[in-house]
Amino acid sequence: MGLEAIAEHNGWSIALLGICIVFTGLAVLSFSISRLHKLLNLWDNRHGAIRRIRKGFVSSRNQGPRIMVERSAESLEETVRQYHMLVGTLTDPFALPDLLNLAKKRGLYHPYSTVNDLIKRGYIQPDQKGFFYWKQQTLTKK
Repeated sequence: MGLEAIAEHNGWSIALLGICIVFTGLAVLSFSISRLHKLLNLWDNRHGAIRRIRKGFVSSRNQGPRIMVERSAESLEETVRQYHMLVGTLTDPFALPDLLNLAKKRGLYHPYSTVNDLIKRGYIQPDQKGFFYWKQQTLTKK
């Protein structure tokens, strides 16, 4: 009667689940205790750590402006042509993540900075609703 009742009311699976929960809890507790000395050391030296963090933020601010690399006219025309073809496969207006995912799948060079460059140059325009469209007047004619 005892073992049959346990099996009938899912006792074995509940016991196994309990063992897994206890084992996981003990493993987390063991890991936490093994790293406690590092946490206490950080707490003891917190003023020095805060100074180092602030110094890192200040030095990263003083690096100066980034210089944008200018593209040659031929590479810009090729880039515009490639992205115009990609935009043609998307619905109009399109979402930038869709364009970026498509560019990554095609293996295009630095898709994030290239799309940013195309937006700055006016090839891709926002529609003020969170989507973008390709500005047809800016296409190069061959």
